[in-house]
Amino acid sequence: MTPSDPLIFGASARRPSNGLLGPVVWLFGLIATMVAMAVGAVLAVVTAAAVAVIAVIAAVLVFFAGIALRARRTMTRRNRRADDGVIEARKEGDAWVAYGWERTGR
Repeated sequence: MTPSDPLIFGASARRPSNGLLGPVVWLFGLIATMVAMAVGAVLAVVTAAAVAVIAVIAAVLVFFAGIALRARRTMTRRNRRADDGVIEARKEGDAWVAYGWERTGR
């Protein structure tokens, strides 16, 4: 621990002033603080823009996934209707035997 440690001497203990350079150092510290705040603000805006772009891309992805699932459901329904007219045929020996071509309800 150094003698200028505030834990030992309390928060009221101050470093000795730098004489004539004190106000200049204080001014440079103020300028550095302002520049740091400006850089932080710019980084915050860039981060917010990146999050917004990611959100838009995710929304588009979810939109297209929904369209794909809806199309899949629609095609499944159409295929079920189309399956009613499809018959199955197998070759047994030299002859073909078809199943499912009989009409029910006649």
